[in-house]
Amino acid sequence: NGYAKCGDLESARRFFDQTPQKNVVSWNAMIAGYSQNNKPKESLKLFHEMIGGGVVPVEQTLVSALSACGQLTCLNLGHWIHQHFVVEQRIPLSVTLANAIIDMYAKCGSIDAAAEVFSTMPARNLISLNSMIAGYAANGRAGQAINVFDQMINMGFKPDNITFVSLLTACSHGGLISEGREYFDNMERNYGIKPQRGHYACMVDLLGRTGLLEEAYELITNMPMQPCEAAWGALLNACRMHGNVELARLSAQNLLSLDPEDSGIYVLLANTCANDRKWTDVRRVRSLMRDKGVKKIPGHSLIEMDGEFVEFLVADESHPQSEEIYKVLDEM
Repeated sequence: NGYAKCGDLESARRFFDQTPQKNVVSWNAMIAGYSQNNKPKESLKLFHEMIGGGVVPVEQTLVSALSACGQLTCLNLGHWIHQHFVVEQRIPLSVTLANAIIDMYAKCGSIDAAAEVFSTMPARNLISLNSMIAGYAANGRAGQAINVFDQMINMGFKPDNITFVSLLTACSHGGLISEGREYFDNMERNYGIKPQRGHYACMVDLLGRTGLLEEAYELITNMPMQPCEAAWGALLNACRMHGNVELARLSAQNLLSLDPEDSGIYVLLANTCANDRKWTDVRRVRSLMRDKGVKKIPGHSLIEMDGEFVEFLVADESHPQSEEIYKVLDEM
């Protein structure tokens, strides 16, 4: 547990493997360690081993496994955990476990299932409300995200930084400019929360998506702190959407000063130039990538089959059943 919390998963796994008699606490520590350190695939693989070995999970086990399911958008397993352990009353539904189920369903795109769990909770806390606001925001339901925020205020909860990141994201995805401005302006005035980098990035995204590129750029340049990658990235993406090549170049320069190895920045800039038929600029960007040794990261998909995770890259033929897979794809 100590090694896992410090991020040293190799040492944690070595001790775990060397433990002669593992109990549920041992399994929990390792499953949580993987889940909390962005290793969801390893977390769920261990969860399958735990269940297969006859070890009965407890609430903490399910919370970690559900978090891993959300990270991988592994809806089938997450739904099974919910049904098998909670609905069939093998483990009582606490607020913490309900929050984990809501978060899992929302991240897997099953926002109605998340809302159903939320509506049946006998008690809720700030995390419950934040999870629903974030879920609605990520799934493009801005109006419902705002409704939950109104519920939060009426119930006497005080919103936090996470609340406003989700709320501003909802406004951005829903194109709600006036509402987004109002929430941003009232954060400190009404709730004593000073806007941080993430909130500014959300506002840049909101302004950029709706074509207010100059205002978005002005907001970045007037930030009281150093702009983060997310803010410049939101502006660059907005420039691609609206065809502003000059501002795209400026955004890309600032992004590359923060992360010169990110291939996505080069690709986004090249695509923006290509959309405007500036082929000389496209060649210049691709040449810069070659000179710096930056390679484009290939797209990939991850699916779960019988407890095993299979990863596919673009035009991948390494899978032993590739021929059958492509045949089915051609028939679709």
